[in-house]
Amino acid sequence: MGQGENPVVRVTLWNEFVHERKDDNVRAIYPGGMHEVWRGALESYLGPRVRVVNAHLEQQEHGLTESVLGATDVLVWWGHAAHDQVNDLVVDRVVDRVLRGMGLVALHSAHFSKVFRRLMGTSCRLRWRNGDDQELVWTVNPSHPIARGVRTPITIPRQEMYGEFFDIPQPDELVFVSSFSGGEVFRSGCCFRRGHGKIFYFSPGDQEYPVYHIDDVKRVFANAVDWATPTLVLDDPYAPEYCEQDWFLAK
Repeated sequence: MGQGENPVVRVTLWNEFVHERKDDNVRAIYPGGMHEVWRGALESYLGPRVRVVNAHLEQQEHGLTESVLGATDVLVWWGHAAHDQVNDLVVDRVVDRVLRGMGLVALHSAHFSKVFRRLMGTSCRLRWRNGDDQELVWTVNPSHPIARGVRTPITIPRQEMYGEFFDIPQPDELVFVSSFSGGEVFRSGCCFRRGHGKIFYFSPGDQEYPVYHIDDVKRVFANAVDWATPTLVLDDPYAPEYCEQDWFLAK
């Protein structure tokens, strides 16, 4: 967001945007792409405070140029079929920006994206089955800002199952835990801090089901973007003006 007062939250919605273009069933659920449903959620809950741009895999530099990221307060990431096609230079750029203060909201299978795995430092593997399951999303931290106004449990009638063990570091804050009709449980809403940036991972949202059309899921999404919004993104976190003088001189 940069220095000074700025009421506008600048959000870049990065959607891989493969399934909606190639799969008729997914296109029927999200005819404009999942990112258009996310945009609607942000506009509904954050109103004029938010300014949204879209980016996707097949754009030049995946739509995440230096200038785009330089004008982004919160980056939303959804990927699934093409994790390996994301250029490592773009990954480096995104990770650096998060460490400087940009917020990141990682959705569903973004747990296995290069960006998320780099920031977590673990494999981020999990148990899963696509069993047309029911998911209940339970709020375990009701005072957290991301849980504001969200009913518990959120009932998702049809969803892919994600289950433990989920190979991530211990979350700084755990907001949601999910249970499934098969008896599995999963840490489905996790907050992390990396460098100066805030990260929220939220697991509901498989492309084959209309999860992002559920009102409480939209509310979680908008709350997460609001929470992850930085007060400052550093141009150079090692510059003297951002360091204690004695510490800087000692180096």
